[in-house]
Amino acid sequence: MWYEGAKTKEISFPLGGIGTGCIGLGGNGGLVDFEIKNRSNKNTTAEFTHFAVKVENEEHVIDCRVLQGDLNKNYIGCTERPLYTGYGFGPDRGTMAGFPHFEKVDFYGEYPIAEVNFFHEKFPGAIKMTAFSPLIPTNEDDSSIPAAFFEIEIENTTSSKLKYTVALSCNNFYSQTKTAHLYEKQDEISYIFLGNNETKNTTEYGDLTIATDCTEVSYQEYWFRGRWFDNSSVFWNEFSQYGKLKNRTYKESRKNPGSDGSSDTATLAAHINLNSGERRRVRFILSWSNPYMHNFWEITHIGLTKEEIAQRRAKKWKNYYAVLFPTSRDSAIYGMKNFSQLYKNTDLYRKAMFSCTLPEEVLDAVTANIAALKSPSCLRLEDGSFYGFEGVHAHMGSCEGTCTHVWSYAYAPAFLFPALERSARTNEYTYSMQKAGGLAFRVQLPLGEPPSNHRPAVDGQYGSVLRVYREFLISGDINWLKGIWPEVKRSVEYAWDKENIDQWDMNRDGIMEGRQHHTLDMELFGPNAWLSGMYLSGLLAAAKMAQVLGDQEAQSVYMSIFHSGKERLNHMLFNGEYFYQKVNLKDKAMLEKFHEGFSMHDPDAVASYWNTEAEEMKYQAGEGCMIDQVLGQWHADMLNLGEVFEEEKTRLALHSIYKYNFIGNMREFVNPCRIYSMNDERGTVICSYPENRKMPFIPVPYAGETMTGFEYQAASHMIRKGLIAEGRECVKAVRDRYDGEKRNPWNEIECGSNYVRSMSSYALLLAYSGFSYDMYRGEIGFHPIEKGDYKYFWSLDTGFGTAGLKNDIFTLQVCYGHLKINSIDIETDEISKIIYEGKKLGYIIQDKQAFTLKIM
Repeated sequence: MWYEGAKTKEISFPLGGIGTGCIGLGGNGGLVDFEIKNRSNKNTTAEFTHFAVKVENEEHVIDCRVLQGDLNKNYIGCTERPLYTGYGFGPDRGTMAGFPHFEKVDFYGEYPIAEVNFFHEKFPGAIKMTAFSPLIPTNEDDSSIPAAFFEIEIENTTSSKLKYTVALSCNNFYSQTKTAHLYEKQDEISYIFLGNNETKNTTEYGDLTIATDCTEVSYQEYWFRGRWFDNSSVFWNEFSQYGKLKNRTYKESRKNPGSDGSSDTATLAAHINLNSGERRRVRFILSWSNPYMHNFWEITHIGLTKEEIAQRRAKKWKNYYAVLFPTSRDSAIYGMKNFSQLYKNTDLYRKAMFSCTLPEEVLDAVTANIAALKSPSCLRLEDGSFYGFEGVHAHMGSCEGTCTHVWSYAYAPAFLFPALERSARTNEYTYSMQKAGGLAFRVQLPLGEPPSNHRPAVDGQYGSVLRVYREFLISGDINWLKGIWPEVKRSVEYAWDKENIDQWDMNRDGIMEGRQHHTLDMELFGPNAWLSGMYLSGLLAAAKMAQVLGDQEAQSVYMSIFHSGKERLNHMLFNGEYFYQKVNLKDKAMLEKFHEGFSMHDPDAVASYWNTEAEEMKYQAGEGCMIDQVLGQWHADMLNLGEVFEEEKTRLALHSIYKYNFIGNMREFVNPCRIYSMNDERGTVICSYPENRKMPFIPVPYAGETMTGFEYQAASHMIRKGLIAEGRECVKAVRDRYDGEKRNPWNEIECGSNYVRSMSSYALLLAYSGFSYDMYRGEIGFHPIEKGDYKYFWSLDTGFGTAGLKNDIFTLQVCYGHLKINSIDIETDEISKIIYEGKKLGYIIQDKQAFTLKIM
């Protein structure tokens, strides 16, 4: 999508690898938000890290300016600065906004590739920056390079031969005094290594590298050291002079760090000669390495002493990218040597994904939220396994532990990087299993620490069961399933285990009735469709896995409970319009039996949930219309599990969510909770109370919020069930809020920035394409919800590609990797040819609504 003018104000396009941190490309083409120190670093500047360009003829400098547009915010200053440089002192001078720059930019973003066009009437040429970081589905290691890749294309639009210089300057973010910068050349790659003489075996140590493969370069290992404004003023005086940069180096430590708190800066310049009308490209890489990580964030294990917390935080581990690349020099050289192939493979993904016949707002939602994988919300541990926060605060992760109930919504990584999702499930069932089969919903770090003692969450517990089945279907890895099955089985049966202090389903009737913790951070009591639906879907998935593994006893037990629960769910918990929570809010006795177990609230349920003033229970949904009421069916549909909620009732429930929860204008809407939409914006709220339904005195938390991960879940389910216009309107409402002016299009927020639940938007692609998959049996299928020609992206364990129908010809294309299948299931009126892996298959099907093609 194109962004320009005011619509570029909030853009910070993340560049980096999975689990590496990232650098933001701002909407004006400048660099922002350097989040490369194993933590987030929001709303910060690049501290003199920037690109600049210079144009010369044979006699003098024609033009020289910073490669960015006008600064588009923080004119008064930023609060995240040292004294005398922050709010009230104007923009941080490290933004380079005080130097000549371009007067207009256009920003075009198709994640993970951004293109920025720069315009200025005095600049003799056309200039465009392409920025990306490799994102190659099923290739998790090349997608985990700690680097930002840049290609600057310049066209000489004059009638004369000119020399163009593109310079990348980089601040040494890891040390203010003991810097050690060194220019070197290896295999036609020129680079400056920004190291330091700090102790290397610590969590604070880090280094950076700036590199180019341009054949003609000049450089400064150090900018001039001085006080006040000396560093940037001397640099600009030297850079803007005719000719190449002259090197400067220092051997001693820095004695007087600048008043702005920045460090030494180095510059690497590439020089190219262009004839009239000629066009060339210059490549740069900025890479980083902060090898060691430790747990410095809020720990959710309750009751730890200060000494125990200190002991846990004293333990460190390596980031996986530091296992792949010992230093930033190594990742820069690898990236530069493989620049073309990394870009090509990333572009294969981009072209395949953006060729989908999806409505614009839907394609935008699907693709933009994948950026969360490249944000500080995600880590890769030393063994390469995946770990994630829910999102991030300004300077640390928000809500640790690959939270089971939040990450259960995030379908994108499961298809794009299946091996990482399997590693996350393995870690959950290895390190988070509590006594009797409760699954602690936050993995503790470093790995090997005891599981969190927080009471399990129903939606997280059975969301993980569903995801184990999903990971099996995507990979077909029966050995992995066998290895994880005993713990999965224990977690399934925890619902009726006598040691389950929350007494979820002690009578095994398939309906949750006890104390039920959930993703809205409180607990529901009594029967409710939302959590019972998740339980039933999990039982159904577990029965499918038991069948595959030959565990007939488990399969029989699970199916018996499932059938009982399905019957009760669909008849007891549906009010004619939607599914609800059946609870007597005045029944204090429901709470009195629950007085054990840790949570973020008082273990005593009466203390936490009884409102003495109103004489009723607090934080319940009651008769409300909840956005997640048929969440279990949403999962079941994407896993091809079959019916949990009856089809017509599901459709009625989704229609009610649109009718009652979708707010077409927030200006008159009452929302006492966190404000994610306001004024004339639109959105779908968590829980609504129609006029004829009773609203509790204090309802379920977050009832009035619009949280994008929930909104996409509901919208994609509407679309799948035929409410296409309604679902699209809900999606458009979200993306209209993230328009680049009010909010960052590549950072949807909930409990912090880069919130991972937003990756539920991938379900929109699955809904439109009707993609079915079972790699254990080698079966895939496409059942689009709309008739006519189509083209859709697919990704599974071994590769990705597209599937499309055009002029009665169905084509299945493998763009990257490979795909070994036994059959393709397709619905269409007429097919004359089928092409798979470039080969025409001699199948001519006439007058059939559906068929299965057997691959010989």
